[in-house]
Amino acid sequence: MSVRAKIEADLKQAMLQKDEVSKDALRMMKAELLNREVELARELEDKEAFAIIQKSVKSRRDSIDQYRQNGRNDLVEIEEKQLSVVERYVPKQMSEDEMRIAVSAIIKELGLTTKKDMGKLMKELSARHDNVDGKTASKLAGELLA
Repeated sequence: MSVRAKIEADLKQAMLQKDEVSKDALRMMKAELLNREVELARELEDKEAFAIIQKSVKSRRDSIDQYRQNGRNDLVEIEEKQLSVVERYVPKQMSEDEMRIAVSAIIKELGLTTKKDMGKLMKELSARHDNVDGKTASKLAGELLA
């Protein structure tokens, strides 16, 4: 079952159960996926869908931070609940230790030595691994290339 089909099935379930939080989060994800499909004029592959969902997770986390800074705890609570729904569809991220091993291997393999090589490293890392958190990977790369 594709990611999009799973989201649609879960949306139907949320509607039947009258789960408003899940329904809203799933509708928004479905809309994001459909918008991208319209742009590309084809169905998305699961890898592309996961990238869009991951982007949605990052966006929601940023929104939560903004709401907290502005004292909007009511909106923080809603976003956190919807984030927990969206995160169910994101592939498990690499742990920091796994990421450190992958980054070290790429540095050694490509013979990278300075922070100027950070772009090459990040490009290769994202090409090889879909389940990498960019922020953590960037931090580790900076430490290892220092």
